[in-house]
Amino acid sequence: MAKNEQEPQNDEEITLVDEKGNEELYKVLFTFDSEDYGKSYVLLYPAGAEGGDEVEIQAFSFIPDENGEATKGDLLPIEDDAEWDMVEEVLNTFLADDDDDQN
Repeated sequence: MAKNEQEPQNDEEITLVDEKGNEELYKVLFTFDSEDYGKSYVLLYPAGAEGGDEVEIQAFSFIPDENGEATKGDLLPIEDDAEWDMVEEVLNTFLADDDDDQN
């Protein structure tokens, strides 16, 4: 099971560049580590998307540096279905906990 160190990082921003060279600014929703996969993960949402609208959340794995941070260019795609299922489970738990905190 994932080691669930959900750390809100709302002040942290990352610029993603797509295959066409377009840049888009994202905010870090949270990061967590998985002992099962030996990786760290970051979940991002588009900057300026705060509010009541549903937003598409991007998820990537990364290998942290000595400070526990992702270094520039080190975000890796998640390609394994079982790994995606684990990330979605952690996200759903985070969202449920966040809903409980707001009530």
